[in-house]
Amino acid sequence: MMKLYGTPPTRAIRAMWLINELDLDREIVTVDMGIGEHAGAELRALNPAGKLPFLVDGEDVISESCAIQLYLAENYSDGELMPRDLSERGQIYRWMFFLATEIEQPLWRIALHTAMYQEEDRLAAELPLATRDCKAMLAVLENHMKDRRFVVGDKLTVADFNAAYTLDWAREAGMLGEFPTLTAYVEQMYARPKAPVTIEEGFA
Repeated sequence: MMKLYGTPPTRAIRAMWLINELDLDREIVTVDMGIGEHAGAELRALNPAGKLPFLVDGEDVISESCAIQLYLAENYSDGELMPRDLSERGQIYRWMFFLATEIEQPLWRIALHTAMYQEEDRLAAELPLATRDCKAMLAVLENHMKDRRFVVGDKLTVADFNAAYTLDWAREAGMLGEFPTLTAYVEQMYARPKAPVTIEEGFA
């Protein structure tokens, strides 16, 4: 049975969603980041970066939540969530990397400088800059999603689960108010019967 190390409201939600949708047998291994369990020797032996989430599937150990999503879609969706058409796959890669580098990264900067770093390391000036950068890229995705139901093509793919979690993070940060298309898209995705908890629910 595969094991996923990590718990909501972290990026583990991305992997959990794919696991739910694909009805895979799995064990969720709860790791208490508050007391530093993720950085202990046992877990570092599996993921030397000391980060969550990571997936253990037989002899394979996959870290990075986007990589886990791609791995699950490639191996277990029988082409449903990861099309075999190279053009469509290219668009999936495009938007997943866009979400990770252009939208998630400024959100992560905000998290670092409001909660993750020690008080003396937090830079207040980072917050308006990160907000500006994130909203500029949300506008790009808002325009892409107008009159679309899915991120790529005309059916659900792994890119949608990646987008939904990332945009829920933007919603949690109060940034989706001026993006009605993205707001409706997130609500549509989290209305799916096998959707995981939202970030807000994970914190609760």
